[in-house]
Amino acid sequence: MKVLVTGANGFVGGAVWRRLHGMRDVQAVGCVRRAVAFAEVDALVASVGDLSVSTDWSSALSGVEVVVHAAARVHVMQDAATDPLEEFRRVNVLGTLQLARQAAAAGVRRFVFISSIKVNGEATQPGHPFTADDAPAPLDAYGISKMEAEQGLRELAAQTGLELVIIRPPLVYGPGVKANFQAMMRWLARGMPLPLGAIHNLRSLVALDNLVDLIVTCLNHPAAANQTFLVSDGEDLSTSQLLRRMGQALGKPARLIPVPSALLKLGAASVGKPAVAQRLCGSLQVDISKTRQLLGWRPPVSVDAGLKKAAEGYLREASV
Repeated sequence: MKVLVTGANGFVGGAVWRRLHGMRDVQAVGCVRRAVAFAEVDALVASVGDLSVSTDWSSALSGVEVVVHAAARVHVMQDAATDPLEEFRRVNVLGTLQLARQAAAAGVRRFVFISSIKVNGEATQPGHPFTADDAPAPLDAYGISKMEAEQGLRELAAQTGLELVIIRPPLVYGPGVKANFQAMMRWLARGMPLPLGAIHNLRSLVALDNLVDLIVTCLNHPAAANQTFLVSDGEDLSTSQLLRRMGQALGKPARLIPVPSALLKLGAASVGKPAVAQRLCGSLQVDISKTRQLLGWRPPVSVDAGLKKAAEGYLREASV
């Protein structure tokens, strides 16, 4: 089976490509914008330029049976674009549909689209997790673009017979993770006191290895065709619990000060950063029962094992 993985030098796409590259009976082609930026040049790599409505995928798609589409314009905290939604649409909607149309025309059997839990929304009430079949309710430009890409892909699949699989992960962590999760590990590794010891929310996360395992499962599983799946580690944590267990993984016990979440929210709002408090104090849970039941899938990696691997990756990078 020949599989094309877009974004193969990214966090998720790279992990998928490396997993497939070591599997028997799978010919994995990593797709990147510029091959010079891809370290593993001894393997099959396709360089196609930017992901856009004009990208020509014909050479990369030759003989491909399954596409795993992980490339995207990702969510950023400080977006400098004049019109962020238009920029997200240009890449995540128009670029994705261009790839899918050419994939269908080239005879690709299945298209696995890595979407985002942001299609569901930004927060849940404790005990009321998002499900795969909830009505979409994205609130930011990134989430809207992923929702619109999903809608366009479903229409294309209905017209062409292309099998579509949509996976919506929450926050993904693992070796090489960047942004807020990396910053959290840096704070803990330095022993910084954090005012996050009294937060009793619940948030779903997914270890990179668990997400990759589900993606690989969806390459061939007959029940995955034309379905949307949520994914997580199967254990939800509060922010306080996550910090404590991440500290254990780093060998640096978390120094947490029990400041009430109401005060944290008030302080964040006073400096114009209410969204930061929402991520730290709010809940976001996902229900993976559909994923378990339809696919017979279970997260192979525990939360603590996933955190340990992320910690080891961070410590290796920090020592360089």
